Amino acid sequence: VNVGCGPAEQRLLLTGLHSVADIFCQSCNTTLGWKYEQAFESSQKYKEGKFIIEMSHMVKENGWD
Repeated sequence: VNVGCGPAEQRLLLTGLHSVADIFCQSCNTTLGWKYEQAFESSQKYKEGKFIIEMSHMVKENGWD
């Protein structure tokens, strides 16, 4: 509900070539990480449909417990 998804693009990551789409906050448009759309190596197929959230993009506001 709070996360949008951009267009998929191919990227060469540490674990090989993947088709990924950036995910972002719907409220502030901050890029949060990416979603694996397609893995091209059979050993990486388990990642398809999974999300990576980069901790460096997470912000803790006052009032959170």
